[in-house]
Amino acid sequence: MADNSQQDSLKINMARAQQLVENISSVAARVKVAAGERPIRLVAVSKLKPASDILALHNPSTASPPGFGHLHFGENYQQELLEKSRLLPKTVRWHFIGQLQTNKCRPLAEQIPNLWCVESVDTVKKADQLEKGRANLLASAAESKLRVFVQVNTSGEESKSGCEPSEATDLSKHILEKCPHLHLQGLMTIGAIARSKATSEDNPNEDFITLRQTRDQVAETVGIDKEALELSMGMSEDFEGAIREGSTEVRVGSTIFGERPPKKDAKIREDPQGAPK
Repeated sequence: MADNSQQDSLKINMARAQQLVENISSVAARVKVAAGERPIRLVAVSKLKPASDILALHNPSTASPPGFGHLHFGENYQQELLEKSRLLPKTVRWHFIGQLQTNKCRPLAEQIPNLWCVESVDTVKKADQLEKGRANLLASAAESKLRVFVQVNTSGEESKSGCEPSEATDLSKHILEKCPHLHLQGLMTIGAIARSKATSEDNPNEDFITLRQTRDQVAETVGIDKEALELSMGMSEDFEGAIREGSTEVRVGSTIFGERPPKKDAKIREDPQGAPK
């Protein structure tokens, strides 16, 4: 849990903050153009970036201009998320979007009350461990259910996490029926890089089409309205194409925060005199 002294120790480089706000404002404007009147959630993927970057975009007292107040931030590594969650305000809505080991699921769901969503659930075992962790948290605090996305491997690449499209229905059904402390938010994918780079208005992304079709099949089989299941797809390279194919959430990192450092060089606390790299 963050306290004021911890937050005060995060020094904001105001030139850096101004650049971040300009970047995320530009992305938000592009999202609006692509989506029209549809509401789209923008998750700012802050992995390997310092906590001060997140605070600059989230905290109205430090944001430039004041009151920007972005809510949703995504992280890929459990330990990094745990450390950042202790430094930053509880009003941040954290998304875990990285590959998740089964034995790390329970502590993740139990130790971060403002973990808003886990987007990388691809096995029954992981769902069950998240359920146990959230059940323990809810037993001692008035927190909400933990939202989860079923991650689907739409590209068929061995390097990609996610269940097969044909397995998504059974996993979704298990979450709905056996995990009362979890809320099935929808389906997520991380598609093939080559398809992402080739995405355009004239060349729709096959991975996005596959996820939408999988979502529709899941909804029909479990007997719920397909609009009740969100689609989390689209990143810096292709988020506008994802929105055109029905995405309700996009996950944008480098376009907002810039290139990431190697993991070994990443710092959660950044030197206030030097802009993050």
